[in-house]
Amino acid sequence: MSHQQGPGSHDEHGHPPLIDPEPWGTGDPAVEEIVRGEPAVPEQLPAGISPRLYNEDLAPTTRKGRTWHAYSIFTLWANDVHSLGNYAFAIGLFALGLGAWQIMLAFLLGAILLFLLLNLSGFMGERTGVPFPVISRIAFGVWGSNIPAIIRGAVAVAWFGIQTYLASMVLRVLILALAPSLAPLDTNSFLGLSTLGWISFLVLWAVQTVIVSFGMEMIRRYEAFAGPVILLTMLSLAIWMFVEAGGSIAWSTAESLTGAEMWVRIFQSAALWVVIYGTFVLNFCDFTRGAPSERSVVRGNFFGIPINMLFFAAIVIVLSGAQYKIDGTVIESPTDVVNAIPNTFLLVLACLALIILTVAVNLMANFVAPIYTLSHLFPRRLNFRRAGIVSAVIGLVILPWNLYNSPLVIVYFLGGLGALLGPLFGVIMADYWLLRKGKVNIPDLYSESPDGEYAYTRGVNRKAVLAGTPAAVVALVLALVPAFTYVSGFSWFVGAILAAVIYLLISDRHATFNAVDGEPIAVAPKH
Repeated sequence: MSHQQGPGSHDEHGHPPLIDPEPWGTGDPAVEEIVRGEPAVPEQLPAGISPRLYNEDLAPTTRKGRTWHAYSIFTLWANDVHSLGNYAFAIGLFALGLGAWQIMLAFLLGAILLFLLLNLSGFMGERTGVPFPVISRIAFGVWGSNIPAIIRGAVAVAWFGIQTYLASMVLRVLILALAPSLAPLDTNSFLGLSTLGWISFLVLWAVQTVIVSFGMEMIRRYEAFAGPVILLTMLSLAIWMFVEAGGSIAWSTAESLTGAEMWVRIFQSAALWVVIYGTFVLNFCDFTRGAPSERSVVRGNFFGIPINMLFFAAIVIVLSGAQYKIDGTVIESPTDVVNAIPNTFLLVLACLALIILTVAVNLMANFVAPIYTLSHLFPRRLNFRRAGIVSAVIGLVILPWNLYNSPLVIVYFLGGLGALLGPLFGVIMADYWLLRKGKVNIPDLYSESPDGEYAYTRGVNRKAVLAGTPAAVVALVLALVPAFTYVSGFSWFVGAILAAVIYLLISDRHATFNAVDGEPIAVAPKH
């Protein structure tokens, strides 16, 4: 069927043309986007919908055509849970004196909490079909939503660069294993990286940028491919270490904790495990907006969180306990195990698997959020692909290896931004679940009308800001002030609960809320 359309014609689905076909135009939105140099925007938006709040990436997704089934959600967690950073955190618990059953209990408690929180967040995406910045409009207002969107996006884009750098370090090991003659390229330094370091970083940076340029569907497919690879790789490493240790492992170190100190450490570890996912809990709707049902969300989360996390904990126990049994030391990360593999072929396979893993984690946890943030800030200029390129460029120009090597940046900047996520989560969840009881007027999320349900005061819900501010201050103090180190792991929870309580106290709990379906303004899931 030809894409050529005359004025007033409709496409094969009965919709009006997306743009006004000019004499030099084709009528095809994809072609027009290239020719005009800007995203294709519907010529005739539904009544009341503002082009400053709506584009095809921010619009709700239709029920028909959603592809993020339970397996897709499971593979998100199959990748993210087994990230190198998580292994470093979990193995650190073994070094701090927790034994096998204490580690399993800590992760079970953390997994249960995460399962509940992620379902609450995930259901919002499945029901409304909108990404996190648009979800934020419900509680913060159509313009106030930029506050949580920017905070979440800033945290993510910094970690995108850092994780790409960490993956590039593994790629350097791989390159030198295959071509030792390239070692001289790793001896110089330019802006903090050697020539080989720059090559490794830019290769992985480009690979991720290309994957994202094909949209959320390509990310889903990559995660589906990477998930089984990672699970098999980690299981193989654990079996290899178990054999190397003579078929038995140490179940704890010589400095094992007991009594009250042990229980405090268990609960701290469970809380910290949730804090690690504080970013993802907030914008999980970016993925579940493509889920066909709540059942898909629950099943994907069940196998991906409690079941997968207990498998993860078992791998940690075997890797740590086996190494401790062998020489009385505790490894810091699975990369220590990989680097010790004597066979070059197996070393190459393991390095490839770790690179696949880190890219998968980066795409889901650190690339999607800034893309939607930028699209939300500039809906008439940035579509998903362009926002992805801008995010990637930002992740490059900040020279993330310098951020990673600066404890002050990690603790005070990224740690401080991370502490703000709890209050944001508290306000958004309290507003949606406790105040509105899930009733959302989806078309009004895209309306600039002063009478719109989410217009509030000039587009900002001051009560949400008022509730979140003191909670954020408390969370920041607990997270960053050394005197509160012992309870810093609970800062996310304190901030979330405090913000939710304050918000409910100052809000009108007797107000009437409307539930209006977004299907009339929805677009078919293309990402």
